[in-house]
Amino acid sequence: MPAPRTPCAIIASIRVSACFPTKAAPAVCVSRFFKRFVFVLSVAIFAALSAGFGLGELGLLGVHAGGEQDGAYRQMRVYDEVLSKIQTDYVTPPNMSDVTTGALHGLLESLDADSSYLTPTEYQIYQDHPDKSAAQVGMTVSKRFGYAVVVSVLPGSPAGAQHLVDGDIIESIGNQSTRELAPAVIRLMLEGKPGSIVTVSVVRPRKSEPDKLTLTRTVQAAPPLAEQQYENATILYLKPGALTSARVDEVQAKIKAAGKGSKILLDLRDSSGGDDRQGLRLANFFVKQGTLATLEGQKFSRQSFIADPAKFLTDAPLAVLVNHGTYGPAELTASAIEGAKRGDVVGEQTFGEGAVQKTFNLPDGAALLLTVADYQGPDGKKIEDQGVTPTVVIAPVLDDAGQEIPAGKTDAPLERALQLLKARNG
Repeated sequence: MPAPRTPCAIIASIRVSACFPTKAAPAVCVSRFFKRFVFVLSVAIFAALSAGFGLGELGLLGVHAGGEQDGAYRQMRVYDEVLSKIQTDYVTPPNMSDVTTGALHGLLESLDADSSYLTPTEYQIYQDHPDKSAAQVGMTVSKRFGYAVVVSVLPGSPAGAQHLVDGDIIESIGNQSTRELAPAVIRLMLEGKPGSIVTVSVVRPRKSEPDKLTLTRTVQAAPPLAEQQYENATILYLKPGALTSARVDEVQAKIKAAGKGSKILLDLRDSSGGDDRQGLRLANFFVKQGTLATLEGQKFSRQSFIADPAKFLTDAPLAVLVNHGTYGPAELTASAIEGAKRGDVVGEQTFGEGAVQKTFNLPDGAALLLTVADYQGPDGKKIEDQGVTPTVVIAPVLDDAGQEIPAGKTDAPLERALQLLKARNG
């Protein structure tokens, strides 16, 4: 799992808020004791819910006949004993309805960063939220080590103006800790009406106290496709940004217009949006045959994504730039190109996002957003959490505060990729 640049000591110092109020529901307060034992409680609540809500019928327990079933029942008895002791022997009688939400968040988070439990109120907001009408703060977020983490920041955005960078940890949004919030809810909380503000508490490397930042939400225009010519127009540089269908169409047109003689430098740094299928389609422009990726899960039929020769565009020398902000669809592109040994992948380890979620509705109006399948590259390595390791690793230079040191006008990964392309025959 690629770790954010924040040291573990800083992560450990993050102060956790004990209340999680929403506009639609009163605050739910959880004692510090339950925060420390959230995982134990998670499993206990899981056992309780399996009886009360019949989660086993949804196939979430994974209990099978024979020894595995006996082992599962033995564990459930242990969990029940732990829960019983907490209920009877804790310093004050706990309110289990207050604890359940935090426990279930911990249960799902113990699986992976994307699996989430949504309370009935959260799920209703999630369902009612319009997809594209809200203003943004200009950053992509996910979760690592239990907290929201910045994946990438849009240049010129409110987040960029506050010098947020990938790896920064968002401790809280407003007064709510991100520790017990699902990734989907975190993203919704960062959105809002144009001109409205949101306050975030950000943990930065080697600082004892979080920074309180106020961001003004704005309607963000997607940056245009960046294009440049290098080495007397023999190298075509393309930076697509989000891999949407329209943007991949633009890349396709640029490659066709460049002709067969042009070498290609594809910059996927901080590319963190778009569609998985478009990431695979982009890879297919450069890979003529073979497997681009596979998608598989316990109850998810294995899918293999095979390169279509009809969509292949060029066999010209190719290099791909990646960093920690390379996320999701762009990781599929980089993984497919690297797995096919089609070109050099230059830069830093990518974020590690490559999975499919499914929504399970629960009887009380809550929901599970559960990861049911994940992508693997042509080499069989999972992209989720592991990311893509470049063939040529170039790590950023950091100062004493852990911040990246700008190298003047020099872009070391770009320069290295250009050197590699110049050395290859067209």
